[in-house]
Amino acid sequence: MSVWNHASSFDAGRGSLRAWLLTSVRNRAIDYLRGRGAHERKEQELPAEAQEQASPSSGQAADPWREVALSLERDAVRDALTSLPAEQRQVIELAYFGGYTHTEISEMTRLPLGTVKGRMRLGLEKMSSYLRGRGLVDV
Repeated sequence: MSVWNHASSFDAGRGSLRAWLLTSVRNRAIDYLRGRGAHERKEQELPAEAQEQASPSSGQAADPWREVALSLERDAVRDALTSLPAEQRQVIELAYFGGYTHTEISEMTRLPLGTVKGRMRLGLEKMSSYLRGRGLVDV
């Protein structure tokens, strides 16, 4: 239905109908896979003892400085991720937030396994450099 509803966006000057259709289907499939539930992505709950340690209601006073530091680190990692080229960001997001293996990412994106690994390595190196430049990663 999406292809039918967006048929007017096809531009023959930018490429063939076949390429436009395949790209539309590929993007829709990736969107679907990214939206899967946590149980399908093999995410696991924290063990009970780890949840108790992380919970401020467990009798321990919350450390506001630790919370601020963690928040700043999260923001820096998010900024580092958004600074990457889209193809490197995509494989890192699929691996670290989606829980997919290199092989699964290769199959989903229809890229050679070596390309996926190369993009992952380059992206992680760029993120490390970005974070190191901001003093957030030890040398």
